[in-house]
Amino acid sequence: MDRITSDLLANGSIMKSQVDRLIAKGLDTNLVLRDITISGFMTMDRLIRFIVDKIQSGEYDLSIIENYDYIQEKDVLVKLAQKLNIQFLDLDSIDMDYRLTEKISLAQLKKYNALPISEDDLSITIAFCDPFNIEAQESIQRLFTRKPIKIALATKKQIESYLFKVELKDSVKGLVKKIRDELNSIASIEEQQEASSILLLIDIILNACIKGRASDIHIEPTEKNCVVRTRIDGKLIEIFIFEKDIYPPLASRLKLLANLDIAEKRKPQDGRFSTLVNTKEYDFRISTLPILYGESIVIRVLDKQKALVKLEDAGMDSVSYHKFLKALQTPYGIILVTGPTGSGKTTTLYGALNELRNIEDKIITVEDPVEYRMNLIQQVQVNPKVGLTFAAALRSILRQDPDKIMIGEIRDSETLEIAIKAALTGHLVISTLHTNDSISAITRMIDMGVPPYLISGSLVSIQAQRLVRKICLNCKTEEKISSSTIEELGHLIPNNSKFYIGKGCKECNETGYIGREMICEVLVVNEKISSLIAKGASIEALHAQAKEDGFIGIFENGINKALNGVTSLEEILRVAK
Repeated sequence: MDRITSDLLANGSIMKSQVDRLIAKGLDTNLVLRDITISGFMTMDRLIRFIVDKIQSGEYDLSIIENYDYIQEKDVLVKLAQKLNIQFLDLDSIDMDYRLTEKISLAQLKKYNALPISEDDLSITIAFCDPFNIEAQESIQRLFTRKPIKIALATKKQIESYLFKVELKDSVKGLVKKIRDELNSIASIEEQQEASSILLLIDIILNACIKGRASDIHIEPTEKNCVVRTRIDGKLIEIFIFEKDIYPPLASRLKLLANLDIAEKRKPQDGRFSTLVNTKEYDFRISTLPILYGESIVIRVLDKQKALVKLEDAGMDSVSYHKFLKALQTPYGIILVTGPTGSGKTTTLYGALNELRNIEDKIITVEDPVEYRMNLIQQVQVNPKVGLTFAAALRSILRQDPDKIMIGEIRDSETLEIAIKAALTGHLVISTLHTNDSISAITRMIDMGVPPYLISGSLVSIQAQRLVRKICLNCKTEEKISSSTIEELGHLIPNNSKFYIGKGCKECNETGYIGREMICEVLVVNEKISSLIAKGASIEALHAQAKEDGFIGIFENGINKALNGVTSLEEILRVAK
């Protein structure tokens, strides 16, 4: 049995009968404490206070919590900081002064797991992950001779993460110095924007982001710094931090690349540019937004290969794939793809267009914006400034003799009405709608003012989808699931099921995940469902009929992906529960 559980038993904080009952159920002895906290016999708060008291008295070392993945280091350090009357810092929520890290070698900061945070007239605040490491504190103090250091606490993971950013910052230190020298030696703004070193820095940023499989690049000015973050597998990660003086030439150069007005800093702007990265051509869509300290710049990476993705390669299971493919083969009607922002709806639409495009059919799309350019397809870019809205474009499209129409998104009742009329007059229409599941898309359409009989007559199928992160194969390991979770999901989980999780390694940047895959549900609108829609049936009645017809919900589809070891149960509960 683990040490903390033994000590809790010894002092009477938990009862031996509770422990014996859990072990009798076949639970691993090392997971007994987790189940006791989940079931509420002992709250997590009480457990953390017990651990903090033991750490303060010297009976436990702070590293003991590394053996318990369900005890958060942050929670322990917050309580410990309160006891010791020192400050706990969440490094992600502060704008630290990176100039302080230049006064001390990175090797020494790594050795002592310390990070300089800020400086005032009286002291320099240094974050440590262990407040009892007196040797580290004395060594750091000797390096800052003019002012006393003020101890703060932060998690080991955050300190290591920020030291890695300092290391990245050091790797481009020479280039940043070259940029500053160029800017100081060049007088005119036009020449500053043409400076070759700024172009080189942009190349480094694009290279690093694409190498890391980024979908978006965020360049954001703060009060003290210029931060570059990148979205990988749906999560933002900070990769570069520069001093604030690098931001203006960097922003201006990116605007020039995208043919934007560099003098306009008060209004949002949109543009796009193409460039070679590692001998491969990429399109980039750029958006600027005025914020407190300048402009937030977001660059969407548009890999042309993604436009050519096949539906079966996007992660659709074979049952859902064949249902969706059959729907695409119908001569007319409306097919909807639903889900929240960032759930891969656009990729699915392009996958559907790949299945549909041929010489014999005229296919027209209305998009805002056109993300990927495709052969054999006429693509219309929405432009509300000149009155070219989704609805206006659709009206004109119907006079262009189309066979199939793709609408990027149905945003209003007017667009929906025209789309349904197009579907009823012999066109196949595919589009997206923002709803959480497939069946609620029907009630959303009714709420938008379309009569149920029109919906029942035009709807072919609805697919709802989400994206889940895939477990890194390099650090994949079996996961022990708590008994309460198994009881809650018992009807979906067969006996002796195994689940997996990624421990975190260099391959996956310590996240435990690499890449993403779709989980989905496909509702086929057959005669019975169509009849229920026309009668204005409730969601419950529609769901019951769909289940009778073999409908598999998105959560169940996700559980099957977790059972197959593609993703973790935690990821499914986060995304689809």
